[in-house]
Amino acid sequence: MNSLLLNTDGVQVPQLGFGVWQVPSDVAEQVVTTALEVGYRHVDTASAYGNEEGVGRAVRASGIPREKLFVTTKLFNPDHGRAEEAFDESLSRLGLDYVDLYLIHWPLPEHGTYLQAWRSLEKIYRQGRAKAIGVSNFTVETLTRVIDEAEITPSINQIELHPYFQQRRMREFHEANGILTEAWSPLGQGQGLLGDPALAVLSEKYGKTPAQIVLRWHIQLGNVVIPKSVTPARIKENFGVFDFVLDAEDMTAIGAMNTTDGRIGPDPDTFHWMG
Repeated sequence: MNSLLLNTDGVQVPQLGFGVWQVPSDVAEQVVTTALEVGYRHVDTASAYGNEEGVGRAVRASGIPREKLFVTTKLFNPDHGRAEEAFDESLSRLGLDYVDLYLIHWPLPEHGTYLQAWRSLEKIYRQGRAKAIGVSNFTVETLTRVIDEAEITPSINQIELHPYFQQRRMREFHEANGILTEAWSPLGQGQGLLGDPALAVLSEKYGKTPAQIVLRWHIQLGNVVIPKSVTPARIKENFGVFDFVLDAEDMTAIGAMNTTDGRIGPDPDTFHWMG
């Protein structure tokens, strides 16, 4: 397993994580248990997912020393004004003493509360209850405001990122500011990406599945990546990306798959869902 160094006191994040978006809490317990048995050591959940309890049960029952695991959760949109209380509630649901990474889930720029929320995250970090803090779905504009007006630069920005939507501007901005890029929906949510003929060619060349090819592309770009599956065979398959390397020509070929309308999820500039 590769790990990447965050900009926060030497904290390292396993580059390949396991996501549980849209997974009910009881199912999350089962699949996180499977993922940990396979070898994953990074689990990504959120208050909005409604499955922190199941994730926490799996983590606590795993027998893996807590310091060997990396657990991420996120601040729900309606809770920007009560981030410390919301964090305490997440910790309680998880049954943990701390999380390794706490993120603001969405910036909600129309509401103008994300900077207030970020200052609460800074306090949580200073208390040691989150080993690192970051954001999710922030744009260059919203992230710039945090960097300019807050005391701590986010360690990660978790954004939609896959070969059809490669977010080059965001990745360049992150690199320039010492922020890691974390990809959600790294496999394109089953919207046709994995059936692309370009990936079929690479799959045959490397003897790997299209999903493994895409995940390897993320790894070589330097992204943190959190594929999600509830199928044990697929969970294991997604972990099998550290025994081959895409050559430069094939990285370029995947880079050419970017499209102008590749976004699948909401636009962070206009997304204001409050649950």
